[in-house]
Amino acid sequence: MDIELKQIGVIAGKEFWDRIRNRWVLAVALVFTAFALVIAYFGAAQQGAVGFRSIELTIASLVSLVIYLIPLIALVLGFDAIVGERERGSLDLLLSMPITRLELILGKYFGLSAALAFSTVAGFGLVGVLLSAQLDTNALFHYAGFMFSSVLLGMAFLSLAVMISVFASDRTRASGLAIAMWFFFVLVFDLLLLGALVVSGGEYGGAVFPYLMLANPADVFRILNIFGLEEVRTLYGLATVFPEALSRPWVLGGVMLAWITAPLGIAVWRFRR
Repeated sequence: MDIELKQIGVIAGKEFWDRIRNRWVLAVALVFTAFALVIAYFGAAQQGAVGFRSIELTIASLVSLVIYLIPLIALVLGFDAIVGERERGSLDLLLSMPITRLELILGKYFGLSAALAFSTVAGFGLVGVLLSAQLDTNALFHYAGFMFSSVLLGMAFLSLAVMISVFASDRTRASGLAIAMWFFFVLVFDLLLLGALVVSGGEYGGAVFPYLMLANPADVFRILNIFGLEEVRTLYGLATVFPEALSRPWVLGGVMLAWITAPLGIAVWRFRR
């Protein structure tokens, strides 16, 4: 089936500008800017130090923040992308137009991804500009990598949200599944892995532990950032059990792309049926 890129662009543009008009993008960008500034300048206040200290320590703190916030924002943003249209009765109207189901779902996904990416880059990018006078080229490169990986994390969870939206029968169930998915990947998943390691004494799970971490996009994001910074590796005990071969940026980037494309592919398959 031929895909009309113009049709996808129209749907994506509508989704993006709807978020701009309702000030959703601005609100998220301001939240990211405020938290990043507080962490950059006051993150070491409990040790009696105030002011920017290190881009590595700042990124380490921001990684913990992003793992909680961006997945939740992405899931809330996309859980009703399809089921919401169905409940409002506008889905049949959209599909009666010269547009395919594939073009509709891709347009919605790309539009929502653009809004989330814009707010992420704008929020963290403003902090990067404010800190640029205190950063060298290498530090700016790592900070840009952190922002890019944050965008990928948001796209991965947005893909999961769209998949939920396609399978759910109503918005209530979709929202419940979205929150449950956030709890599982952000709070429960690592506890289960660590619990399994403790119970087995590391005898059975140690070898497969790093590979199991790849089954969580939040963990992939964490590893992608902490292994690029020497000072940060010592702050995470998980880094000591993760092989360096799996920590290469191109490997982790490929895993994150798989987390973006696989759920979206499942959503497309289900929606076209």
